[in-house]
Parts: sequence; structure tokens; C-alpha cells
Amino acid sequence: MLKTLPLLFALCLQVSMSFAQKVVSDRNGDVDFNKFKTYAWLAPGDSVLNRYRADKLYGGTITYVANKELNNRGLTLDSLRPDAIFVFLTSAQEITTYSQSPTLSIGVGVAGPGYYAYGSAPVAGGKITAHTQEEGMLKYVMYDSQSGQMIWSGMVEKKFKMSDDIQKIITDYTVKIFKKHPLKPK
Repeated sequence: MLKTLPLLFALCLQVSMSFAQKVVSDRNGDVDFNKFKTYAWLAPGDSVLNRYRADKLYGGTITYVANKELNNRGLTLDSLRPDAIFVFLTSAQEITTYSQSPTLSIGVGVAGPGYYAYGSAPVAGGKITAHTQEEGMLKYVMYDSQSGQMIWSGMVEKKFKMSDDIQKIITDYTVKIFKKHPLKPK
């Protein structure tokens, strides 16, 4: 019993960690972020192909919420001479998992001196059910417009269903991502 306790604890910890959505960020420690006063958005990838991007549906929400967070940190949108360039990246993929209900069987056994017979037949259960959900990623990247170096990034991966309020998810996690930004709200 004592030998299985650590294994059970490790399994529970792993399961609980798989359901948690963790916001991660990375920054260049040598950069003074207080020097940045203006910013602009750059479309990720090839700008010619951007009109075919599926995330354009939520691109307005993504930049709107991020603009509010950046303005709260003292940055002003300036597309002509920005100090920093921001890019957002998204991805989503559908994940299907399957589960099977327990099988209920009925059986008969007969025994006597020198013989034994047993038979069983499934009578219920065993139904396979598909569960579909999405796994999405939202990432913001900040570049120094003078040096071209990436100086900060923040991202989250989240599981959700298409029936969920996607705009609320984007809003909530954008706020959480920008809490990790080196510039604090003013």
C-alpha cells in the first residue's frame, strides 16, 4: 500500500497539471523597457497570404484587447515611427478523444464432481463515445524597431470548445499574458 501511494500522488499531479492553462513569458534582460513609448502592429507571416488566415476572424478582438493593455502601460499606437513592433500568433487544432462505457455481462456457471462449465455474454455497455475539443495557442511578441531583436514574448495554450465564448477567452488570456509584460500598468 505504501509503495503505491507515491505513484498515485504522481499520477494525480500529472492529471491536474494537464488541465491547468499556464501563461508563460520570456524577455531580454538587457533591455530597458521604459524607453519604449510608441508601438505598431505587424501582421505575422507573409502579408500577401494574410488575407487567407483563419484567425483574422478574431484579429480585431486580439489587437483591441492588447491595445488597451499597452495603453494602460503608457504605450501609444504610432504606425509611422514606432519604438516597438508587436506581432500576435495564433493556432488552433481539433482534438478528439474516445471513451468506452463499462460492459455489463451476464454469466452462468455449473460445477460438479470433476467438471466445471462457465459461460457469459455481454448484455449492455461498451458504447464508444467521441469527445471533441479545440486546443488553441495565443502568443504576443515584441520587437525593438531599432535593433530588430525580439525583446519580449508571452503566450498561453488553452483547451476549449467551439461553443465557448471565444472573445471572452481571448480577452481573459490577453490580460493574463500582459500581466507578465515588463512594463507595469500606470
